[in-house]
Amino acid sequence: MRWSDREDGLRGLEEILLIDGYNIINSWPELKKAAGYSLEEARRLLLDIMQDYQGYRGIRVIVVFDAHMIKGGREKTEYAGGVEVVYTGENETADHYIERWTDSIQKNMQVTVATSDALQQTIVLSRGAVRMSARELLERVRQAKREMDDQYLEKPRPKSNTLGDWADPATIRILERWRRNNS
Repeated sequence: MRWSDREDGLRGLEEILLIDGYNIINSWPELKKAAGYSLEEARRLLLDIMQDYQGYRGIRVIVVFDAHMIKGGREKTEYAGGVEVVYTGENETADHYIERWTDSIQKNMQVTVATSDALQQTIVLSRGAVRMSARELLERVRQAKREMDDQYLEKPRPKSNTLGDWADPATIRILERWRRNNS
């Protein structure tokens, strides 16, 4: 179920998923394996996965990567599809950026932070965010993928390609009425 489809009084909240990028890369087997030969490839794979997830769930996703060891590095934000990608500045870790970001949570936001760092989870909880482990995020991504496959790939194919095979009954009634009136 998409966040925007919820009927439990939370409608109107902006759902934001804030991800500690390297923590997730080092926790998911597929990404950890990719990072073994190319950290760039692991980042790309994570961003591809999160673009699909964001698009399906209809939420805002922000992935934060540490760049604190880069001399003279400045914080920068890029976009991969619709996913915000933040590279921290010199001397700022992803954890510190996430803590700073969660300090500004507003009443109309439902913020979830994905990291398996226990201390980070405790800190963001105290600031009003919801915590999610890397394993939980992986399971939610897998569930969304199953739902997408069921919804878009597993539809039974019609035996033929006539209007009656794909149009809904209301549309067929309208078209039939038009046909009769124009005969």
